[in-house]
Amino acid sequence: MKNVTDSFVSPGHWPSAGSFGFNTDILATNPINLSVVIGVLLFFGKGVLSDLLDNRKLRIVNTIRNSEELRGRAIEQLEKARARLRKVEMEADQFRANGYSEIERDKLNLINSTYKTLEQLENYKNETIHFEQQRAINQVRQRVFQQALQGALGTLNSCLSNELHLRTINANIGMFGAMKDITD
Repeated sequence: MKNVTDSFVSPGHWPSAGSFGFNTDILATNPINLSVVIGVLLFFGKGVLSDLLDNRKLRIVNTIRNSEELRGRAIEQLEKARARLRKVEMEADQFRANGYSEIERDKLNLINSTYKTLEQLENYKNETIHFEQQRAINQVRQRVFQQALQGALGTLNSCLSNELHLRTINANIGMFGAMKDITD
């Protein structure tokens, strides 16, 4: 096998300038082609590659900067939300405490008004009972009086004769006449 460097240096291996043909020696042609392609790419592509890398670097830096700004705004919003949450929790605690005290106050007021209402109902009941008792007593008195009067009239009518009856009437008229003279 030939040495690789011999193929580069050996003039017999190079085709003549006037002829065109394929070089079938892979080891001799590929490194030369690759070195030429890489050299051309480095020479002409250096600026393009540099521009691409610079643009990529700027995009990454801008993305990081935007991310930091968004992070800062998110932290601010989080702090504001936490502050609002603390405020709302404090207000809820106040409402809860005020609600409980108001409920207790309303409960006591309701109990007191219920006691007052019960006292009034008890008083009305007692007054009604007293009124009904007085009415019943008056009705009994009237019946007793009517029965006594009917009994007395019956007794008088049966015991009195016409003459005794006239004398009693005359005596009563005399008493009324004497009373009239005294008042005049």
